[in-house]
Amino acid sequence: MIEIQHLYKSFEDKEVLHDISAVFENGKTNLIIGQSGSGKTVLMKNLVGLLLPTKGKVLYDGRDFVAMSKREKILLRREMGMIFQSAALFDSLSVLENVMFPLDMFSSMNYRERVKRAQECLDRVNLVEAQQKFPGEISGGMQKRVAIARAIALNPQYLFCDEPNSGLDPKTSLVIDDLLSSITKEYNTTTIINTHDMNSVMGIGENILFIYEGHKDWQGKSGDIMESTNKRLTDFIFASDLLKEMRTMVNEQHHHPTSPAHTEE
Repeated sequence: MIEIQHLYKSFEDKEVLHDISAVFENGKTNLIIGQSGSGKTVLMKNLVGLLLPTKGKVLYDGRDFVAMSKREKILLRREMGMIFQSAALFDSLSVLENVMFPLDMFSSMNYRERVKRAQECLDRVNLVEAQQKFPGEISGGMQKRVAIARAIALNPQYLFCDEPNSGLDPKTSLVIDDLLSSITKEYNTTTIINTHDMNSVMGIGENILFIYEGHKDWQGKSGDIMESTNKRLTDFIFASDLLKEMRTMVNEQHHHPTSPAHTEE
Protein backbone atom coordinates (compact mmCIF):
# COMPACT_ATOMS: atom_id res chain seq x y z
CA MET A 1 0.00 0.00 0.00
CA ILE A 2 1.16 3.52 -0.80
CA GLU A 3 -0.28 6.48 1.07
CA ILE A 4 0.29 10.17 0.39
CA GLN A 5 -0.45 12.67 3.15
CA HIS A 6 -0.95 16.41 2.54
CA LEU A 7 1.36 16.45 -0.49
CA TYR A 8 2.37 19.80 -1.98
CA LYS A 9 4.72 20.49 -4.90
CA SER A 10 5.81 23.90 -6.14
CA PHE A 11 8.25 24.99 -8.82
CA GLU A 12 9.60 28.38 -7.71
CA ASP A 13 6.39 30.36 -7.03
CA LYS A 14 4.02 28.10 -9.01
CA GLU A 15 2.13 25.52 -6.93
CA VAL A 16 1.42 22.42 -9.06
CA LEU A 17 0.09 20.05 -6.37
CA HIS A 18 -1.97 21.29 -3.42
CA ASP A 19 -2.68 19.28 -0.26
CA ILE A 20 -3.28 15.86 -1.86
CA SER A 21 -4.00 12.91 0.42
CA ALA A 22 -4.84 9.48 -1.02
CA VAL A 23 -4.39 5.75 -0.50
CA PHE A 24 -3.32 3.36 -3.28
CA GLU A 25 -4.21 -0.21 -2.36
CA ASN A 26 -2.40 -3.56 -2.70
CA GLY A 27 -3.71 -5.99 -5.29
CA LYS A 28 -5.72 -3.28 -7.04
CA THR A 29 -5.34 -1.17 -10.17
CA ASN A 30 -5.15 2.40 -8.86
CA LEU A 31 -5.70 4.97 -11.61
CA ILE A 32 -4.73 8.65 -11.60
CA ILE A 33 -6.80 10.63 -14.10
CA GLY A 34 -7.18 14.28 -15.05
CA GLN A 35 -6.80 16.73 -17.92
CA SER A 36 -3.42 17.52 -19.42
CA GLY A 37 -1.61 19.89 -17.08
CA SER A 38 -3.65 18.81 -14.03
CA GLY A 39 -0.56 17.52 -12.19
CA LYS A 40 -0.86 13.72 -12.74
CA THR A 41 2.68 13.25 -14.05
CA VAL A 42 4.16 15.51 -11.35
CA LEU A 43 2.30 13.43 -8.75
CA MET A 44 3.71 10.17 -10.11
CA LYS A 45 7.24 11.64 -10.21
CA ASN A 46 6.84 12.54 -6.53
CA LEU A 47 5.68 9.00 -5.78
CA VAL A 48 8.74 7.35 -7.37
CA GLY A 49 11.26 9.91 -6.11
CA LEU A 50 12.09 11.64 -9.39
CA LEU A 51 10.84 14.81 -7.70
CA LEU A 52 10.92 15.77 -4.03
CA PRO A 53 7.64 17.10 -2.56
CA THR A 54 7.70 20.66 -1.22
CA LYS A 55 5.72 19.37 1.76
CA GLY A 56 3.99 16.16 2.78
CA LYS A 57 4.64 12.42 3.12
CA VAL A 58 4.84 9.48 0.71
CA LEU A 59 4.45 6.26 2.71
CA TYR A 60 5.34 2.85 1.28
CA ASP A 61 3.69 0.39 3.67
CA GLY A 62 4.32 2.89 6.45
CA ARG A 63 7.87 3.82 5.37
CA ASP A 64 8.28 7.54 4.59
CA PHE A 65 10.06 7.69 1.22
CA VAL A 66 10.66 11.45 1.49
CA ALA A 67 12.56 11.11 4.79
CA MET A 68 14.73 8.16 3.68
CA SER A 69 18.49 8.32 3.18
CA LYS A 70 19.88 7.92 -0.34
CA ARG A 71 20.81 4.30 0.38
CA GLU A 72 17.34 3.48 1.73
CA LYS A 73 15.74 5.01 -1.37
CA ILE A 74 17.94 2.89 -3.65
CA LEU A 75 16.89 -0.26 -1.78
CA LEU A 76 13.20 0.69 -1.98
CA ARG A 77 13.47 1.39 -5.73
CA ARG A 78 14.38 -2.29 -6.19
CA GLU A 79 10.82 -3.04 -5.05
CA MET A 80 9.42 -0.85 -7.86
CA GLY A 81 8.68 -1.67 -11.48
CA MET A 82 8.12 1.08 -14.05
CA ILE A 83 6.44 1.12 -17.46
CA PHE A 84 7.10 4.33 -19.37
CA GLN A 85 4.84 6.00 -21.93
CA SER A 86 7.22 5.24 -24.80
CA ALA A 87 8.07 1.67 -23.59
CA ALA A 88 11.70 2.97 -23.30
CA LEU A 89 13.35 -0.21 -24.55
CA PHE A 90 17.03 -0.34 -25.51
CA ASP A 91 17.14 -0.53 -29.33
CA SER A 92 20.54 -2.26 -29.36
CA LEU A 93 19.42 -5.07 -27.03
CA SER A 94 17.22 -8.02 -27.98
CA VAL A 95 13.81 -8.47 -26.37
CA LEU A 96 15.29 -11.06 -23.99
CA GLU A 97 18.23 -8.79 -23.10
CA ASN A 98 15.84 -5.89 -22.42
CA VAL A 99 13.90 -8.01 -19.92
CA MET A 100 17.15 -9.26 -18.38
CA PHE A 101 18.45 -5.71 -17.88
CA PRO A 102 17.08 -5.12 -14.32
CA LEU A 103 18.16 -8.65 -13.36
CA ASP A 104 21.70 -7.93 -14.62
CA MET A 105 21.72 -4.68 -12.62
CA PHE A 106 20.10 -5.68 -9.34
CA SER A 107 19.81 -9.46 -8.87
CA SER A 108 22.36 -11.91 -7.51
CA MET A 109 21.24 -14.63 -9.96
CA ASN A 110 23.75 -16.33 -12.25
CA TYR A 111 23.40 -15.94 -16.04
CA ARG A 112 21.33 -19.09 -16.54
CA GLU A 113 18.91 -18.10 -13.76
CA ARG A 114 18.54 -14.60 -15.22
CA VAL A 115 17.73 -16.01 -18.66
CA LYS A 116 15.17 -18.39 -17.14
CA ARG A 117 13.51 -15.61 -15.15
CA ALA A 118 13.39 -13.29 -18.20
CA GLN A 119 11.82 -16.07 -20.29
CA GLU A 120 9.21 -16.69 -17.57
CA CYS A 121 8.26 -12.99 -17.70
CA LEU A 122 8.08 -13.04 -21.51
CA ASP A 123 5.90 -16.14 -21.29
CA ARG A 124 3.61 -14.23 -18.89
CA VAL A 125 3.02 -11.60 -21.60
CA ASN A 126 2.89 -14.21 -24.42
CA LEU A 127 6.10 -13.09 -26.12
CA VAL A 128 8.61 -15.94 -25.68
CA GLU A 129 8.72 -16.46 -29.45
CA ALA A 130 9.95 -12.86 -29.93
CA GLN A 131 12.86 -13.09 -27.46
CA GLN A 132 15.62 -12.88 -30.09
CA LYS A 133 14.04 -9.99 -32.01
CA PHE A 134 15.01 -6.33 -31.49
CA PRO A 135 12.52 -3.61 -30.46
CA GLY A 136 12.55 -2.13 -33.97
CA GLU A 137 11.33 -5.46 -35.37
CA ILE A 138 8.15 -5.70 -33.28
CA SER A 139 4.92 -3.68 -33.06
CA GLY A 140 4.17 -0.91 -30.54
CA GLY A 141 1.81 -3.17 -28.62
CA MET A 142 4.47 -5.89 -28.41
CA GLN A 143 7.00 -3.30 -27.20
CA LYS A 144 4.62 -2.36 -24.36
CA ARG A 145 4.29 -6.04 -23.43
CA VAL A 146 8.10 -6.34 -23.35
CA ALA A 147 8.15 -3.27 -21.08
CA ILE A 148 5.66 -5.01 -18.75
CA ALA A 149 7.80 -8.18 -18.73
CA ARG A 150 10.86 -6.09 -17.83
CA ALA A 151 8.93 -4.23 -15.12
CA ILE A 152 7.89 -7.46 -13.36
CA ALA A 153 11.26 -9.23 -13.69
CA LEU A 154 12.29 -8.40 -10.11
CA ASN A 155 8.86 -9.29 -8.64
CA PRO A 156 8.09 -5.68 -7.69
CA GLN A 157 5.77 -4.85 -4.83
CA TYR A 158 4.89 -1.54 -6.50
CA LEU A 159 4.19 -1.11 -10.24
CA PHE A 160 4.01 2.33 -11.89
CA CYS A 161 2.64 2.84 -15.41
CA ASP A 162 2.73 6.19 -17.21
CA GLU A 163 0.12 6.26 -20.00
CA PRO A 164 0.69 2.57 -20.87
CA ASN A 165 -1.89 2.70 -23.73
CA SER A 166 -0.48 5.83 -25.36
CA GLY A 167 -0.29 5.39 -29.14
CA LEU A 168 -2.01 2.00 -29.16
CA ASP A 169 -5.19 0.99 -30.97
CA PRO A 170 -8.26 0.16 -28.81
CA LYS A 171 -7.91 -3.63 -29.22
CA THR A 172 -4.24 -3.62 -28.17
CA SER A 173 -5.06 -1.26 -25.30
CA LEU A 174 -7.52 -3.84 -23.95
CA VAL A 175 -4.77 -6.50 -24.07
CA ILE A 176 -2.43 -4.22 -22.07
CA ASP A 177 -5.21 -3.40 -19.56
CA ASP A 178 -6.02 -7.09 -19.07
CA LEU A 179 -2.33 -7.88 -18.56
CA LEU A 180 -1.83 -5.12 -15.99
CA SER A 181 -4.99 -6.10 -14.13
CA SER A 182 -4.17 -9.83 -13.99
CA ILE A 183 -0.51 -9.22 -13.03
CA THR A 184 -1.69 -6.91 -10.23
CA LYS A 185 -3.86 -9.70 -8.80
CA GLU A 186 -1.24 -12.42 -9.39
CA TYR A 187 1.62 -10.57 -7.66
CA ASN A 188 -0.60 -8.60 -5.24
CA THR A 189 1.21 -5.43 -6.34
CA THR A 190 0.23 -1.86 -5.63
CA THR A 191 -0.28 -0.79 -9.25
CA ILE A 192 -0.61 2.91 -10.08
CA ILE A 193 -1.53 3.94 -13.62
CA ASN A 194 -1.57 7.45 -15.09
CA THR A 195 -4.06 7.39 -17.95
CA HIS A 196 -6.27 9.38 -20.33
CA ASP A 197 -7.89 6.19 -21.62
CA MET A 198 -11.56 6.11 -20.59
CA ASN A 199 -11.80 2.41 -21.54
CA SER A 200 -9.13 1.74 -18.91
CA VAL A 201 -10.98 3.86 -16.35
CA MET A 202 -14.29 2.04 -16.86
CA GLY A 203 -12.71 -1.38 -17.46
CA ILE A 204 -10.01 -1.82 -14.79
CA GLY A 205 -10.39 1.25 -12.53
CA GLU A 206 -10.73 -0.31 -9.08
CA ASN A 207 -9.54 2.80 -7.25
CA ILE A 208 -9.58 6.09 -9.18
CA LEU A 209 -8.06 9.42 -8.14
CA PHE A 210 -9.22 12.44 -10.15
CA ILE A 211 -6.87 15.43 -10.07
CA TYR A 212 -8.16 18.86 -11.10
CA GLU A 213 -5.74 21.80 -11.32
CA GLY A 214 -3.39 20.20 -8.78
CA HIS A 215 -6.13 19.35 -6.25
CA LYS A 216 -7.64 15.99 -5.37
CA ASP A 217 -11.17 16.48 -6.69
CA TRP A 218 -12.65 12.97 -6.37
CA GLN A 219 -11.69 9.42 -5.43
CA GLY A 220 -13.74 6.25 -5.89
CA LYS A 221 -14.39 3.15 -8.01
CA SER A 222 -15.31 3.07 -11.71
CA GLY A 223 -18.80 1.90 -10.73
CA ASP A 224 -19.29 5.08 -8.69
CA ILE A 225 -18.56 7.40 -11.64
CA MET A 226 -21.93 6.88 -13.33
CA GLU A 227 -23.69 8.23 -10.23
CA SER A 228 -21.21 10.97 -9.35
CA THR A 229 -22.50 14.52 -8.95
CA ASN A 230 -19.01 16.00 -9.37
CA LYS A 231 -19.47 18.08 -12.53
CA ARG A 232 -15.74 18.46 -13.26
CA LEU A 233 -15.31 14.68 -13.10
CA THR A 234 -18.33 13.90 -15.26
CA ASP A 235 -17.38 16.58 -17.82
CA PHE A 236 -13.93 14.98 -18.06
CA ILE A 237 -15.12 11.36 -18.19
CA PHE A 238 -18.12 11.90 -20.44
CA ALA A 239 -16.46 14.18 -22.96
CA SER A 240 -17.44 11.79 -25.77
CA ASP A 241 -21.06 11.67 -26.98
CA LEU A 242 -21.22 7.88 -26.63
CA LEU A 243 -20.29 7.98 -22.93
CA LYS A 244 -22.77 10.81 -22.37
CA GLU A 245 -25.53 8.65 -23.88
CA MET A 246 -24.47 5.71 -21.67
CA ARG A 247 -24.69 7.87 -18.56
CA THR A 248 -28.10 9.22 -19.54
CA MET A 249 -29.41 5.67 -20.01
CA VAL A 250 -28.05 4.58 -16.61
CA ASN A 251 -29.60 7.61 -14.91
CA GLU A 252 -32.96 7.01 -16.59
CA GLN A 253 -32.95 3.37 -15.47
CA HIS A 254 -31.99 4.48 -11.97
CA HIS A 255 -34.75 7.07 -11.69
CA HIS A 256 -37.45 5.24 -13.71
CA PRO A 257 -37.11 1.52 -12.96
CA THR A 258 -39.13 -0.79 -15.14
CA SER A 259 -42.48 -1.38 -13.51
CA PRO A 260 -43.31 -4.99 -12.70
CA ALA A 261 -45.56 -6.84 -15.12
CA HIS A 262 -49.25 -6.72 -14.25
CA THR A 263 -50.55 -10.17 -13.35
CA GLU A 264 -54.15 -11.20 -13.36
CA GLU A 265 -55.52 -12.69 -10.17
